[in-house]
Amino acid sequence: MQAWWAPVGQHVLGWSLVGLLRAGVSRVRDEHRMALHMDWSESVIDLCPSSPQEPSLDPKAILELPLERLAQKLQNDELSLESVLCSYLEEALKVHKEVNCLTDFLGECEEQLQALKKLQKTERGLLYGVPISLKDTYDCKGHDSTCGLAQFLEKPAAKDGVIVEVLKAQGAIPFVKTNIPQTLFSFYCSNPIYGQTLHPLNLKKTPGGSSGGEGVILAQRGSILGMGTDSAGSIRVPASFCGVCGLRTTGYRLRYLVLVQGEGETQPMAGPMARDVESLALCLRALLSEDMHRLDPTVPFMPFREEVYSSNQLLRIGYCESDGFTQPTPSMARAMRLTSRLLQDAGHQVGSQTGEHAGLDTCLWFLSEGDIVDPCVKTTVNLLRLPGPLKGFLARILKYIVSVDLRWGRHSGGEKPREKKDSEWGPEYKQEFIAKWRSLDLDVLLTPVLAPAFFTGYSNMTLDVSSYSSPYNVLNFPAGVVPVTTVTLQDEEELAFYKGYYKDTSDKLQGSIGLPVAVQCVALPWEEELCLRFMKEVETLAKNHREPE
Repeated sequence: MQAWWAPVGQHVLGWSLVGLLRAGVSRVRDEHRMALHMDWSESVIDLCPSSPQEPSLDPKAILELPLERLAQKLQNDELSLESVLCSYLEEALKVHKEVNCLTDFLGECEEQLQALKKLQKTERGLLYGVPISLKDTYDCKGHDSTCGLAQFLEKPAAKDGVIVEVLKAQGAIPFVKTNIPQTLFSFYCSNPIYGQTLHPLNLKKTPGGSSGGEGVILAQRGSILGMGTDSAGSIRVPASFCGVCGLRTTGYRLRYLVLVQGEGETQPMAGPMARDVESLALCLRALLSEDMHRLDPTVPFMPFREEVYSSNQLLRIGYCESDGFTQPTPSMARAMRLTSRLLQDAGHQVGSQTGEHAGLDTCLWFLSEGDIVDPCVKTTVNLLRLPGPLKGFLARILKYIVSVDLRWGRHSGGEKPREKKDSEWGPEYKQEFIAKWRSLDLDVLLTPVLAPAFFTGYSNMTLDVSSYSSPYNVLNFPAGVVPVTTVTLQDEEELAFYKGYYKDTSDKLQGSIGLPVAVQCVALPWEEELCLRFMKEVETLAKNHREPE
């Protein structure tokens, strides 16, 4: 199919978009303060002239297509590759102007688009022509992957990362990279290079981190599919805050490396983010291909199991409304009860069920003396920079305090939970958890996920509010989030009585009426397909449910 703007010139996309966008990016660097300010062009009207071949082309109609339908239309040549890429690029620029969510434009997308057009239909991958966004940490040849650290500026990747290669082999077109918090260890989204990303529904709020830019651009339809990473909730928290879906995969089912690489059990793991669960499934179908194993033989070849994802078998679902450490907000608790009721009404069985900060020293390692520390991670960094003997002394005190608190039952139920042994956050804890799971004959687990979005600001909440997400990183379980409701006036009013199990603060939660609230779906390791099947069930039930006004 001929490009619809062919009369305007063979390289309109390549010349106009790449030229104007690159010209619109100005970098201001200083020996003592590194920062990047993005000044994208205010208008791209002239970039997408009306098409004789597609006179009724409406970018809004393209943006509203779900990924599955868009992919079908591209495969069948019902839409041109140019029209789709241009529609998303226009929208991404609009979103960025409002909330500052982009870090880079991948200008080589035009060259890739032209190469895709030469393929026979039998050669087209599952994501043929689909524009995708990538978290800043994903390596793209010729582009920086800074983690918000000035020392990694002007050090472009020598080649694409494995996941980016696989996505391109499947026909996807990476076109932008999105913003992150410095070092990735924050549920805010700010760094000294690219600045702060804001929540699109409330500019006083944060979209979450560390995949915050991805959450924003997907929620605002500036992208239809994105890739994030998750070491303590960095996919799930932004997805929850922004009202999109996200999946943290089992470690090493996908190949991913990042500059700021943690140690032990909480290394960042890759996962897709999108506006619906079916899009996540399509992305995994593409990623779990022979290409992944061919490019990295250390990744086990485990193709997507369609029979598990498409099963209609009723599920046995574990239910955990609170972790006993961080009190769920009123909207979190209501979302859980609503979802539980919907699942039970659909015939599923829902029953009760009842060391997580490893790798933070890596955050400190990469913050050299030449880097400015972003305020969103300053408290964490200051704690990490304490002298070793002092940290050890404080750790012993805190361990004693927490031990006493646990013995005296300072948690939701008033029961006295037993004191946890150090080994419980290691292999022994995993085996104990899995044994308990199997003894209850569970298929999946339903838990809360952090919500609603916090106000922008610089707090030390990173270490404690991860209690609903980080255990599944330690356990190495696949976990995804699905939006099910929004914050109501009643939720807001109930915050007046919110004290928390440990005198948690609630100021970060107020002013949130209308913001998304999600739930978390968890499965055993290597069971991504079952996790997605559960997420799809929750999504369908929530969409079909009409809450009272």
